[in-house]
Parts: sequence; C-alpha cells; structure tokens
Amino acid sequence: MTIKSKLLGAIGAASVAMSAQAAVAGGHSEITVAYFLEWPMPFEYAKQMGTYDEELGVKVNWVSFESGVKMSAAMASGDVHLSVSQGVPPFVVAASAGQDLQILDVAVSYADNDNCVVKSDLEIDKDSAAELAGKKVAVPLGTAAHYGFLKQMSHFGVDVGSMEVVDMDPPDGAAAIAQGAVDMFCGWGGSLRRAKEHGNILLTGSEKTDLGILVFDVTSGPAGWVAENSELVAKFLKITADANAMWADSSNHAKMLPAIAKDAGMDETATAETMSTFVFPTVDDQLSATWLGGGAQEFMKGVADVFVAAESIDSALGSYAGNVNTDPLASAKDM
Repeated sequence: MTIKSKLLGAIGAASVAMSAQAAVAGGHSEITVAYFLEWPMPFEYAKQMGTYDEELGVKVNWVSFESGVKMSAAMASGDVHLSVSQGVPPFVVAASAGQDLQILDVAVSYADNDNCVVKSDLEIDKDSAAELAGKKVAVPLGTAAHYGFLKQMSHFGVDVGSMEVVDMDPPDGAAAIAQGAVDMFCGWGGSLRRAKEHGNILLTGSEKTDLGILVFDVTSGPAGWVAENSELVAKFLKITADANAMWADSSNHAKMLPAIAKDAGMDETATAETMSTFVFPTVDDQLSATWLGGGAQEFMKGVADVFVAAESIDSALGSYAGNVNTDPLASAKDM
C-alpha cells in the first residue's frame, strides 16, 4: 500500500457530508472536545477546575486522540465539535480533501517538541544524514511530524521513496524505536521524549525554524457547527486565552502545574519540561499578520504543496483563507 493510499484511507471520513454535524448549543446540554494526552497546556487547568462547563453553561465531554488525522475524522462524523491543539498538517490534509473545517485560534507553537529521532547505534547526525536512505522510519502520516519529516529529508537530499515509511501513531513509533524495529521515529510530546532515550535528533527547533519548518497547532471546528454556535465558540476561546494569560505569569506555575500534569497524564517534572518548550501566543498576536492575519494561511498552502509534491495528497486548494475564521476569537477579545 502506498503512502498516499494509507493517508487517503485515514482521512476518508473527512469527505462525508457535514449533515452529520448536529448543533448542541442553544437547547442542548453537551459538546464534545478532542485533545491530546501527554500534551500539557494551560487550558487543562481550566478543564480541571470545571471552568469550561461553568462558563459555557453546557457539559463538555473531553475525548483524547492519538493524532490530528483522527481528530479530523471524528469532526467529519459529528462525534467531535471542537479539537484543541490539532496540528496544521492534518488540518490541511482534511481541508484539501474537501472537509469544511475552520481554524479558530493558534493553540501553541512548539518547534522543539515535534521532531525526528535516529536510532543511536546508527551514529547518523545532520552531517551524515544521507545515510538514512533505505532506512525504516515510523511516521504518523498527515501530521505535523510527517510534514517535518518530509521537509528535513528534502533539506538533507534524502529520497523518501528509498525509505520504508511506516504509518505509526507516536506512542507506537516510540515503542518501535525502543525495540529496534525501526531506524527512525518522528512524533511529539511524551513519545518524543521516550524516543530520545534511544536516539538523537537531526536538527534543533531553531534550526528547523530557520529552514521554514514551522510547528504549531490550532483549535479547529466544522464550519457549519461553528456558525451555528458562534457565541459558544467565542466563550470557549476566551476561557482558553485566559488560561494562557494566567500561565504567562510564572508566579501562577506552582498553582497550575499539578492540575495540568494530572490532566495530561504526566508527572510534574515532565510537564514543566515540556511546557518550557511551548509558546502560547496572545490573542493580539494570534490576530496579527504573523499568524491568523495572513501568515497561517500562507503556511497552510506551503504545507499542502509539499504534500502534493510528495504524492501524499492528490491536490491542494488554491487558497486556505476560507479555512480560517477569526470572528469568534475577535469576539473573545472583547469579552
């Protein structure tokens, strides 16, 4: 099976009719929100404190996922209404396949927390990366890790077609490199930390950024559902922004860290170490030209073009401007 067929199979649900999306606000009592375990963020403090339920006036059912590709499929089926910290590449894959998704905010930027790790005994680093040709790599297809892998291999002049690329969620990929079943792992979060116990990265976060390999996640949702529940969405983004602002003051870390660690399924030391590599842009920053005011749209087009060139998706949209909706975030700013 080719990489493209695997990826298209994973996102097949993204092309289903959005009629499955049921409005759950304004008379209904629950919404379902996707998030990641081992991916600690300030919103989890508000989640643990019950702030979302209280301020939204609805019960929020939180469901953890292993990848942003699966988040897209769940939103397409109507099982999930919002996804927190969905990677941009899986968002782009779904949008390119025709799923009417919208980016609602910039959840986190994390160039140092999404990377590829080469097995130690190969003794391959950035100066000998050409030796990766023919090697076996675990990559969650259609994700930020997949995009970063493709861009890094292009930078090093390694033909991805010469490699054995295995579609694995990060936890499985980390286990595979630990067992010696693969030569390289690509992924994020706790899985990346575990993989690094058995290998080394090729490029640092700053080195990747210098090459234009941006790594950030978004809060996303189906366009139809967002339009029907715009006030609820704005309130949701406001709660998230307030938690980010609270975390930005380091004097709050001692108070917030235990709750965030508990929610993420991590110990406090690992949580603090992970979050130290994260940047949570302010609402003003998110609405600026760097991010949702134009930069994110241009970046998405670049991601799509890379996936098309790699034959991972059939085609890119002419523009991804219609997949960014800043109205709820602008409303949240005024709340």
